[in-house]
Amino acid sequence: MLATTPGPTATAQQLTAQRPTAPPAATPLADTWQPPLSTRGRYIVDAKGDRFRLKSANWDGAQGSWTGSGAKDDPANHHSGQNSYGIPLGLDRVPLATLLADFHRLGINSIRLPFSNEMIHTSASVPDRAVAANLQLRGKTPLQVFDAVVSALTGDGFAVILNNHTNTSRWCCGIDGNERWNSGQSTQAWTDDWVFMARRYADDPRVVGADLYNEVRRDVFDDPNWGLGDEHDWYAAAQRAADRILTEGDPDLLIVIEGINWTGLPVDGLPHGRPTLAPARTLSHTLVDTHKLVYSAHFYGYTGPRHSGATGIGETHDPRYQDLSREDLFRVLSDQAFFVAEDTGKHYTAPVWISEFGIGSGETGTASRAWFANITDYFADHDADFAYWPLVGWEGGSDWSLLRYDAAGRRYGILDQADWRATAWQRLMTAPGRSGPVAPVTSWRMLDTDHGDRVQSRIERARGDWDPGAYKATCPDGLRLIGLGRTTGRGLCTDATADDLRAPGTAHTVVTDARYVPAGGDWASGYTKFQCPTDTFLIGYSRRDARVSAALCAPARAPLGTTGRTVWFDRSDNRPADAAGGDFAHGDYKGQCAAGEYAAGIAFTTRVGSSGSPDALLCRGLT
Repeated sequence: MLATTPGPTATAQQLTAQRPTAPPAATPLADTWQPPLSTRGRYIVDAKGDRFRLKSANWDGAQGSWTGSGAKDDPANHHSGQNSYGIPLGLDRVPLATLLADFHRLGINSIRLPFSNEMIHTSASVPDRAVAANLQLRGKTPLQVFDAVVSALTGDGFAVILNNHTNTSRWCCGIDGNERWNSGQSTQAWTDDWVFMARRYADDPRVVGADLYNEVRRDVFDDPNWGLGDEHDWYAAAQRAADRILTEGDPDLLIVIEGINWTGLPVDGLPHGRPTLAPARTLSHTLVDTHKLVYSAHFYGYTGPRHSGATGIGETHDPRYQDLSREDLFRVLSDQAFFVAEDTGKHYTAPVWISEFGIGSGETGTASRAWFANITDYFADHDADFAYWPLVGWEGGSDWSLLRYDAAGRRYGILDQADWRATAWQRLMTAPGRSGPVAPVTSWRMLDTDHGDRVQSRIERARGDWDPGAYKATCPDGLRLIGLGRTTGRGLCTDATADDLRAPGTAHTVVTDARYVPAGGDWASGYTKFQCPTDTFLIGYSRRDARVSAALCAPARAPLGTTGRTVWFDRSDNRPADAAGGDFAHGDYKGQCAAGEYAAGIAFTTRVGSSGSPDALLCRGLT
């Protein structure tokens, strides 16, 4: 979230007089959903399989509020004059129980709760004035206060998504030392902190998600990237953190991966822009649990597809989102983010959570107000998951907050009739959307060995290295390999038309020669063939440079079909007509079995002039 300038507000007397009466009692939030959460296609669902739409807000403060200059104890040197003391805002003014009651009045069901790595490691207690309205929190460290807030929220039925917002407790999000997950710290230290936080709340089932890092962007010298394999590779870092959280921390958490927020220099004539989730079209994440991935993006009216949001230095002539027509805005929203949810049956299909958007109650600009109406209309009409920024603020501080409190704890904000945002907010909160049971859908997940292993099976990870020295890829447990790229080392996994095929246990077969090709069963004459034994199926592969190194086969729980066909892809694509799963090896020839088939073998050649990359798949019917 970039810094904003507060606008004019109505007087306290006006707002107090215009407050509506309290709504009738509703069903307790805790009784409306059952943790943990997971995903089915574009939807998030609870433990019963019912749709759980994230209607969220950001309760910020624990990520830090100091603007980076001047004394830290002077509120004037904090964002909007609000010193958060490194804990969620408002605890100096309002009792926790009152805050939570107001959150319920908004109609939200979930909280994005930002924190900084610095908060985790701070050992000093917060000053008493920081928790003046919550005396039970005196003498606690920022992390202990965070613990108490998490416990209060989940105890009241809210779902909590932890968000690593910053490294240091300094306000973001420009050139401030928090540009990347590893700005000022190593990727190892960052992932260690995430494992620590996941374990810390693992016994609280309503802590449902890990939002890995906020607004990854360029620093002074270099851009983040999506897949280059270097120290600035956000795709790889997010994959690493997700795997560690799910295997070492808490396997029940949703993993939220935000797109890249900014690359390039914001100067007219030089490349720059907001990639957001566009790179996921050709390189998507596959987690050890295929039903835990959520993608995320942020949209503010004063930023744009190629506009940083700056005024003065860093401002370009590119349009801001608020400058776009309604139709153009909707197209951009789809192109930058919502295609992930809208394009069903692709390797990148996942829920999309717009985890930040917002505007000030004192905003008077026609374009800005129209943008807010348009984007909330889009969210309402597309049944989107969202999180408003921010939830809590000070009266006289940021007028962007949904709820503002003065020094005496009196409340102002969007619950007051004078707040112009209320109409759009109510439409968003009350618009009809998908609810109730969501049927399971076919999973399609990409494997890549671009820069190393991609072993996404817990079973195979526990068994150890099945082809030392090679780059290895294995489908998540419950999925089977169904497609391969010829030269990119990419693969496609699915559970199409079948439940988990694998027999109980950890048995597998590593195939490195043609011993399982039966006499008279040469399905790729003149080619080397790695074929699975009878009643086993491909779940993985390995390579040394481009050459196929081994095939990994798992035993089936029931007899498999033996009638098959050879799918060649050495000279062109050879995939089913519906191209299910999408382009999992962009720019490469690809071979793919049909949805009702399993892959039983890989053929390749090492003759002169050939690289040994896969040329054909043996595809057999499941029955």
